[in-house]
Amino acid sequence: MSKIAIVTDSTAYLPKAFVDRHNIRVVPLKIHWDDTNFEDGVDITPSEFYGRLAASSTIPTTSQPPIDEFLQIYEELAADHDGIIVPLISSGISGTVSSAKTAASKFSKVPVEVIDTLSTAAGLALVVKAVTQTIGDGKKINAVKQYAEAVVDRLSLFFAVDTLEYLHKGGRIGGASRYFGAALSIKPILYLNDKGKIDSLEKVRTKKKAIEKLIELAVKKAAGNPAHVGIMHAAAYEEAKDIQKQLLLQIDCKQAEIYDISPVIGTHTGPGTVGLGIYSAE
Repeated sequence: MSKIAIVTDSTAYLPKAFVDRHNIRVVPLKIHWDDTNFEDGVDITPSEFYGRLAASSTIPTTSQPPIDEFLQIYEELAADHDGIIVPLISSGISGTVSSAKTAASKFSKVPVEVIDTLSTAAGLALVVKAVTQTIGDGKKINAVKQYAEAVVDRLSLFFAVDTLEYLHKGGRIGGASRYFGAALSIKPILYLNDKGKIDSLEKVRTKKKAIEKLIELAVKKAAGNPAHVGIMHAAAYEEAKDIQKQLLLQIDCKQAEIYDISPVIGTHTGPGTVGLGIYSAE
């Protein structure tokens, strides 16, 4: 049986116990804040990050891992694996896929398959979990890649932000720009489109309505079938719990875990963001 390693990035923000159990290598994205550099989820936790963000007059910037960091990880994993699969944050919002693919093009000891999930946060976490399951079933790397890509094809990521200010300042606002400058009470429902870029779906007037809309979108996506779900939040755990509770009542969820939105993603979405990733089960 082939031995396949998994490499992902910090925006999935998977529980440490899960990462350790499946020997997943997590490559941290970078945060630059005033005169300090942080590695996402390594030097700063979500609770520390959102607390500092609320009190700060400045907004950090973010960057992808360098090519050499991926190369080093590939080298280390090649010593006791015969393949490496690398599901990563959408190329539509980060250069991480580009770094990983460039590193893979310079590496030939074992096959490396980089998967552009066109997603992030809970969506990326769902793809990584699907990959671990497929590897556990003993599939070879080509079959694992095909399965991961099939999940990506069925995956949707919806979210609601308290304000578009962070997306605007971070340059990730994309199709949501049409709502920028609207009344503060407007809560835009956003999603990652088929290019993995942020786009706008509609706007509602309150956070309560936004949560109701997210649940409605998930139920529609499931279409009465079993589905894999991941709920995500940025310093909004109670709201995420409410979403989880409602989805468990209305959808046959194969999984429905809650994930923190990592500091790197939170830099662009801001605190108070809630959302979900969902794809239909086979």
